[in-house]
Amino acid sequence: MIDRRTLLLGSVPILWSLDLSAQQSLLTVEHRQAVSRGLRFLVDSQTDDGAFGSAEYERNLAVISLAGLAFVSAGHLPERGPYGKHVSLMVDFVMRHAQETGVIGSRESNDRGPMYGHGFSTLFLAQVFGVSRQKGLRAVIENGVKLIVRTQNDEGGWRYEPQKGDADISVTVCQVLALRAARNAGMYVPPATIDACRRYVIALQNSDGGFRYTSQPGESAYGRTASALVSLQSLGWAKKQVLKRGVDYLMQHIPPNQDYAGDPHYFYGQYYAAHALYQSSGNSGISGKPWKDWYAQTSTLLLEKQQANGAWQDDFICDPYATAMACLILQMPSSHLPALRK
Repeated sequence: MIDRRTLLLGSVPILWSLDLSAQQSLLTVEHRQAVSRGLRFLVDSQTDDGAFGSAEYERNLAVISLAGLAFVSAGHLPERGPYGKHVSLMVDFVMRHAQETGVIGSRESNDRGPMYGHGFSTLFLAQVFGVSRQKGLRAVIENGVKLIVRTQNDEGGWRYEPQKGDADISVTVCQVLALRAARNAGMYVPPATIDACRRYVIALQNSDGGFRYTSQPGESAYGRTASALVSLQSLGWAKKQVLKRGVDYLMQHIPPNQDYAGDPHYFYGQYYAAHALYQSSGNSGISGKPWKDWYAQTSTLLLEKQQANGAWQDDFICDPYATAMACLILQMPSSHLPALRK
């Protein structure tokens, strides 16, 4: 059965078409069981006030928001579902860090670059609002969107601080997904913001099809390319040449099936690669084979690497971060998160 949806972001309408039953068939019983164990680990790791993280990333808003997204992706909403109370604690924690300026963050949250925490927090709240219409969220999300809009730099992107300065694709994709989630939930995003960001991201593509980190000359990389593709797809870019070259680059540079503990960017890159390849599957004339091949390879490795306690290990950030990312990646075929649907 073909499910057709229309997305309108800024002034660019796109008609996506996908076979949901075929996508969901990729998500096996083994995958679902792994996600269940991962969510159980997160519940057991959560503090009484809803936080996660350890060491440098203790009480980090980005980690908490990613964990929240993992639960929402599995169908758990505030006060609804077996883990509803845990999701409510995460929402409340993030909401307590919303400032009058629009920034969601504080020193207590130990954000590594305020705009990372702000972007993921706004995305999380917008996703919750989009599927629950929970009271009190709209004003915070709208204020967060306004902060993103007014801190966009002249190139069209964002960087670590909530101010107009330089930009990079890593911080930019966080803001783009937050804007898309807010727009999908019925909030206004200026078309000029979308257009400027689209031009910025397109300009980052190198001759090899990959994308570099900033507008300055630099090498392509797997995570950067995945982030750029997610950004363009979320911004309504559907031209095959740019997307196809980016997809080809990703498939040629998939991290090897080895111990990912030595790669500080493994989960970051795979998280965005999952979005990019899923969104490109069957769209703009791009075959669905790259996505299916990538998911089979990556999910197999994730299943092999899950710890006995349900966690995935990450020595560079923290296990709750890795576990949330792994759960989001494994659940991609179910397409429960509104901002991640085609």
